[in-house]
Amino acid sequence: MLQKAERRPAPQPVTEQPSPPRKGMVWVEGGEFLMGSNNFYPEEAPVRRVSVESFWIDVTPVTNRQFEEFVAATGWVTEAEIPANPADYPGAKPEMLAPASLVFTPSSGPVDLQNPANWWTYVPGANWRRPYGPDSSLDELADHPVVHVTWHDVQAYSLWAGADMPTEKEWEYAARGGLDGAIYAWGDALNPGGRQLANTWQGMFPYQNRGTDGWERTSPVGFYPANGYGLHDMIGNVWEWTSDWWTAKHQDVSGCCQSAGSAASVNPMDPCRIPQKVLKGGSHLCAPNYCRRYRPAARHPHPVDTSTSHIGFRCVVRPPKAS
Repeated sequence: MLQKAERRPAPQPVTEQPSPPRKGMVWVEGGEFLMGSNNFYPEEAPVRRVSVESFWIDVTPVTNRQFEEFVAATGWVTEAEIPANPADYPGAKPEMLAPASLVFTPSSGPVDLQNPANWWTYVPGANWRRPYGPDSSLDELADHPVVHVTWHDVQAYSLWAGADMPTEKEWEYAARGGLDGAIYAWGDALNPGGRQLANTWQGMFPYQNRGTDGWERTSPVGFYPANGYGLHDMIGNVWEWTSDWWTAKHQDVSGCCQSAGSAASVNPMDPCRIPQKVLKGGSHLCAPNYCRRYRPAARHPHPVDTSTSHIGFRCVVRPPKAS
């Protein structure tokens, strides 16, 4: 039986709220909330009450326009634009080492949903500037979320911006917008009154997208209503990187070389696998028949060196600790 959402108003700003450290951020007053869910995927459980300190967070995901400013200022080259080092991928075919990224490619009909290779294509020349491949561009996409960025790319942007990536609990607290225990960022109904409140997949994934929300891929940031904290696109559009290492049950991981079939996590020092970070928020590819992760509690692991056409990010800034 689903939990009944505890409705509480969004926290009010502190009396002397500091000015935003960078344009496009809002202050989220800290507090306690119910993190996780017992009703969907096992990695979201158990529900527990946790506390979060106050922080600033970007109102929207970082856009192509903003990322371009970073690249122009620093000369940063994303991982998708650099040939892979053969020493890091022993036995890989030469063509798999070329600069490339993963691009969603719809199938022609029903496929095995246990095999993501049925809809992901490793496309040489795909990167943040050319999100669908070498013949694409950012025309009309300046205000869409930047994609094809790895965790290391995001870390570099955050340092340049004087910011950081949110922790998983900061991200989830912000996404809930003050609706403690609600299923979605806006309440307990996916489409209240028939309204589409986030950029997700309508139809049978991965071959039938009815596009009733008006978008087949990413949408401009801020297109959908803000949540209770004034934040846009916390659900759908693009997955967002967090700073937390993935664990399957919200527990610390120790040791090394866990079995390949283990859903537990990824110790960042484990030489047996590529480390993974937690993604939050779901994307435009989340559908009722596959990946119902368009919810604040949802979480997903992703390798730190891998970029795709449906992963972006936003930043946070934490106030300095009182000495």
